[in-house]
Amino acid sequence: MDRPQLPLNALRAFEVASRHLNLTRAAIELCVTQAALSHQIRGLEERLGVTLFRRVPRGLVLTEEGIMLAPVLTRIFDEMSGTLDRFSAGHYHETINLGVVNSFATEWLIPRLADFQRLHPSIDLRIHTNNNRVDLAGEGLDLAVRFGDGSWHGVAATRLMSGAMMVVCSPELAGRLRRVEDLLSVPLLRSYRANEWERWFAGHGLPAPQLRGPVFDTSLAIAEMAARSHGLGLVPVALFSSWTQAGRLARPFEAVLAAGDYWLTRLHASPETTGQGALREWLVARCEDVA
Repeated sequence: MDRPQLPLNALRAFEVASRHLNLTRAAIELCVTQAALSHQIRGLEERLGVTLFRRVPRGLVLTEEGIMLAPVLTRIFDEMSGTLDRFSAGHYHETINLGVVNSFATEWLIPRLADFQRLHPSIDLRIHTNNNRVDLAGEGLDLAVRFGDGSWHGVAATRLMSGAMMVVCSPELAGRLRRVEDLLSVPLLRSYRANEWERWFAGHGLPAPQLRGPVFDTSLAIAEMAARSHGLGLVPVALFSSWTQAGRLARPFEAVLAAGDYWLTRLHASPETTGQGALREWLVARCEDVA
């Protein structure tokens, strides 16, 4: 049996009336007369062979069939409106929700963001910062830049750049450090990532001292604490070399800790869109410039 051809205007008339449950207010929203609106709804009911509204003294009441149809049409019209709103000046504006580790966003992405916007003005990039704990599906993210080994279940990961860690402190404190053993008597700033200092000391054949003090969930906070002479921190070389070059931080030892890398991730179940592909290519290309 062929499905009835349903006119879009009649579907829209029903959807608006289902929200207002009042023909007068619905007619005002659609800029039509109340008689024209009633005619469209009656025609839709005849084509479907059901009653969608019951008329009551104070307005309208949805029937069971109307209750089933109304939210579906509302969602569809909202999606249509949202999609059409993205067309401007002859271009489709794609929205990308991008999750980014705080330190990566502040120290790498933001200084370069104008370049991406210049190259891709039709992409509406919405940035959501986090502390590397991210749920792509649960948070409604299309992509996420995260730190780790690139192995996340159900996730496609593209390596962006090294996350090797360097020891940093204030220039004043650096003047008192001559040997690795000198670090044993200096406060060591703790990250939420466990065992970083233990691994760094193990690489120099020494046991790590017992760590005390607050735990930080971002390298940016650790770098700021170190710059204020509150101790030594381990922070990514690629993100904080500008701090050492500017003299805000000092790097008393050249040794680094291979702690992980930065990756652009998306769910395997979500195919890459044109805009997402453009962002991935731009990130990979720009990250290649990082020494």
